[in-house]
Amino acid sequence: QVLQIDSEAVSANTTVCDPFCGSGSLLLKVAAQAGRPVTLYGQEKDAATSGLARMNMILHGNATAIIWQGNTLADPKLIEQEPSQRSGPFASGPPAKLKQFDYVVANPPFSDKRWSTGLDAAKDLYSRFEGFGIPPAKQGDYAYLLHIVRTLKSTGRGSCILPHGVLFRGNAEAEIRKNLIRRGLIQGIIGLPANLFYGTGIPACILVINKRDAGSREGIFLVDASKGFIKDGPKNRLRERDIHKIVDVFTRQLEVPGYSRFVQNDEIAGHDYNLNLPRYIDSSDPEDLQDIEAHLRGGIPVRDIDALEPYWHVCPALRQALYRPVRPGYLELAVAPAELKTTITDHPQFAGFLAGMAEHFEAWRQQAAAQLLALEAGCHPKVVIAELAESLLQHYQNQPLIDAYAVYQLLLDQWAETMQDDVYAISAEGWRAEPTRVIETDKKGKSKDKGWICDLLPKELLVRQLFADELEMVEGLRAELEEASSRLAELEEEHGGEEGYFAELEKLNKAFVSARIKEIHRDPEAADELMALREWLLISDDELKTKRALKAAEADLDDQAFERYDSLTEAEVRELVVQGKWLASLEQAVASEVERVSQALTTRLKQLGERYGEALPTISIRVEELEARVAGHLERMGFAWN
Repeated sequence: QVLQIDSEAVSANTTVCDPFCGSGSLLLKVAAQAGRPVTLYGQEKDAATSGLARMNMILHGNATAIIWQGNTLADPKLIEQEPSQRSGPFASGPPAKLKQFDYVVANPPFSDKRWSTGLDAAKDLYSRFEGFGIPPAKQGDYAYLLHIVRTLKSTGRGSCILPHGVLFRGNAEAEIRKNLIRRGLIQGIIGLPANLFYGTGIPACILVINKRDAGSREGIFLVDASKGFIKDGPKNRLRERDIHKIVDVFTRQLEVPGYSRFVQNDEIAGHDYNLNLPRYIDSSDPEDLQDIEAHLRGGIPVRDIDALEPYWHVCPALRQALYRPVRPGYLELAVAPAELKTTITDHPQFAGFLAGMAEHFEAWRQQAAAQLLALEAGCHPKVVIAELAESLLQHYQNQPLIDAYAVYQLLLDQWAETMQDDVYAISAEGWRAEPTRVIETDKKGKSKDKGWICDLLPKELLVRQLFADELEMVEGLRAELEEASSRLAELEEEHGGEEGYFAELEKLNKAFVSARIKEIHRDPEAADELMALREWLLISDDELKTKRALKAAEADLDDQAFERYDSLTEAEVRELVVQGKWLASLEQAVASEVERVSQALTTRLKQLGERYGEALPTISIRVEELEARVAGHLERMGFAWN
């Protein structure tokens, strides 16, 4: 995506190469991103893996891709002279020349210590190191990168994933880096999170090479995306929102404080061509400074409240409602700390913000609903989600206090969880909502009906939308049953100990309780026990009756719902799935994201209030009072405390 191949006028004559292709996944991703057929090339050292790459090309509709097996650095096969005419890099014949491509992508092994095996870099037939320098014998990262540089056409673009160390390591690598920068070959660098790739936990980066206009390039565009990830088991993982933000920022050359900036060559030269990202981008979190005067004299520094300006910009009157001045440069809470959240959420301006966000989503929802309701068999799910997600992202761009990429991720999460399967089913079969019985067969071959399901239109959704009254009755019975069971449990806990009234019973059930009642009903000394037993019996009967009523109601509702599918029209199915299933769930997720705004503000204000709530003199006085009280207690106990 950072190569912008999807925005170029590519054709079958456009060439794409991964000289260290592995099983070919990166090549396939570029081909898919291109949107049109392109010509793919690759080479892989391992024989089995190269065979897997060829198979992947065929399986994914790229049967014409050319994949060679061999060591790309020692014996490159993708050369202008056909490899069949040569037996090795030192064979006789016409001078060798590497084949050049429009696009080259690669994810080579990190810091390969055996990169020079079978290769005399000083006498390289393909002049890959000429004018740049020879990489260190134990660090092969720049060897792979320089191969890419030599295999790009004069207007070609490439990207290579390398360890972060290539940006700052010295000696021979520093010289290569300086030569690359001086020639303007590096268009950009994208810093990635640590622990992203299997086999290594070190941070990596993407170097973007662009020969087009290299001679006039005045600097390098840097992106520090090292903090945009999610934990996924033992590894970190880039979310769709992280990838989209990287691509947006890089392709549009957007300068975002703490995330990206364009750095002039003069500044890079001033740092001796060291490209370590923290030298140019401060992505660290602002330090939460402690104010000594506030601790000594009380009050909350205005500086800390000013730092929340995005909130005050949206709700300017809220600040005045929460704080009042105590002395120049310091404020105090105008409400009790326990009332902070209520004051924020009930404030007219904040309530207006929440209402505005709800209206904002509703505007997009109407547009999205029209698009989704119009889906037909044969639609392309990937196109559907791409258009839908992009429209949602653009709709929330520049909205106050809301991260548009976070909202974008909510839709993609829902797509992965439910929508994707639904849309693929619609693409294959149309809007078919047919329930299926679930039959389980045990080891003895006996079958049992476990009910029924419908993937596209789940039973729960159908019941919630079309059987509201019946569902309310069932929920009422469930509540009654829960209350009866709770009362029964409390009674059993109260009288179930070793000395409790139920201790004499062999089992706590209706038969034994009834027998015990019959046994003691004339005993005046057993009045309390008799009352407890009769109460248990009464509640137990209520629980049993409620269970039976609930079971019958659930069965009746289940039968009605199952039969209702037969009379559903396609229009009803579309409406229920789109509005009741997809968009309703997304609306709840977006509302929760908006709710986080008030929660974040409340949390920060509480933190400041607790930090500076009591000045040091007040604390000292309280300590003295407590010491005096302790001394008094000790004195009364006969101890002298000096």
